[in-house]
Amino acid sequence: MSKTLKFLGAAGATMFAALPSFAQEAVEKAADGAAAAGAAVAEVATIAAVADGPIKAPTVEQMAGMVDKGDTTWMLISSALVLLMSIPALALFYGGLVRTKNMLSLLMQVFMIVSVAALVWVTYGYSLSFTSGNAFIGGFSKLFLQGVDATTYAATFSNNVYIPEYAFVVFQMTFACITPALIVGAFAERIKFTPLMIFTVLWLTFAYFPIAHMVWYWAGPDFLVDAPTDMGLLWGWGALDFAGGTVVHINAGIAGLVGCLIIGKRVGHGKEATPPHSMTMTMIGASLLWVGWFGFNAGSNLEANGLAALAFINTFVATAAAAVAWCLIEQFHHGKPSLLGAVTGAVAGLVAITPASGFAAPMTSILLGFAASGLCYVFVAYVKNKLGYDDTLDVFGVHGIGGIVGAIGVGIVADPALGGQGWIDYTVFPAIPGEYDMAGQVITQLWAVGTTVLWTAIVSAVLFYGLKFTTGLRPTEDAEREGLDITEHGERAYNY
Repeated sequence: MSKTLKFLGAAGATMFAALPSFAQEAVEKAADGAAAAGAAVAEVATIAAVADGPIKAPTVEQMAGMVDKGDTTWMLISSALVLLMSIPALALFYGGLVRTKNMLSLLMQVFMIVSVAALVWVTYGYSLSFTSGNAFIGGFSKLFLQGVDATTYAATFSNNVYIPEYAFVVFQMTFACITPALIVGAFAERIKFTPLMIFTVLWLTFAYFPIAHMVWYWAGPDFLVDAPTDMGLLWGWGALDFAGGTVVHINAGIAGLVGCLIIGKRVGHGKEATPPHSMTMTMIGASLLWVGWFGFNAGSNLEANGLAALAFINTFVATAAAAVAWCLIEQFHHGKPSLLGAVTGAVAGLVAITPASGFAAPMTSILLGFAASGLCYVFVAYVKNKLGYDDTLDVFGVHGIGGIVGAIGVGIVADPALGGQGWIDYTVFPAIPGEYDMAGQVITQLWAVGTTVLWTAIVSAVLFYGLKFTTGLRPTEDAEREGLDITEHGERAYNY
């Protein structure tokens, strides 16, 4: 009996001692339940609000409920794909086209331009490109990415759809990295490394960031109604540029043309043979460019939806059409197609479809690829030789001309009567499709092209001349003949 009482007493004491922990667990569970209930209520409230219609000028807290993990994932993947376009794709594409003695210098130039541009972008480039300022340039409100963190968001092209701002920052950063890298092909084999890096920083500042702001900056679909003047100049005009026909390709192509004219021709140009040293490298680079370009174009939709798929397929078929067209032209002109022609045609198609990728239909994209390939061929095979400028790797002939064809052509292929997507009127809320006027849109596109050409031509000329008469742009003739691999970097691409 006494043993039983002792056992019951001990058990009672143990249970009494455990009461505080049981009580604490109960309190914690109750708190967790309350928090979950609060989150559920907030989510239900957001869903209910959206069900009643889009939320105009949502708060940051409301934006948090408008982010889709699929969109975010697609944007991060697209950013990696666009970086792939620069390194290694563009570096290999360009490197294979130059002579062996300059291969390493091309790789180094592209690699370091990407590195320098990335630092400039997060320091002040993003702020100048994508914040409110005036019609030509943004402000310094996000200098050093101040105010940007994991809880801030960037608008897409749909009402009440957002992505994390960091995802938008890094995606646009890859565009800023590849654009100046494209330019170096125009004066490959005859530019000193240090002046090129200085030019990169200055050109980004005074050419790329203003054009990016003019073409792509706007208040967003949920805010434009209340801020009708908060947009870049060309956006306000109604210019269409889905992924960078003006911002990237015309911008780089014109800068490359100005650069090759000011720097001058290569030593021995037109007198010495300068064949590509490795078409294998060039083909690998071109193939990686094609793959990466899906992120470039389809990623520019900022959402993983049907329009991203449209931009994807348009990028595929326009490129294929341009490659086939170039080979057919070569077959007719020279009696045989070349690998160099095939990859050059493919890049011309990629360039031309860039501004139209989210607006055109697949069949009109094919026609655009054919047209761009033919016109680029004329400039590469005829005009360059006729005028006598030394655009080493045809940056102007492919990116400049292809970009112009695409930027003007989007005014045609975007017409809904041809299966295009038309344009969206964001001056009303929620946004609605606008009434399409092909002739008016083509005129707007011509104005956008002309503005881009004039702006970047003037800026590039000032920068190239400034560096030419200060630091100097070209190596000595002896250094150029020996090759920039050794004279600029003290090493070789190949040691055999």
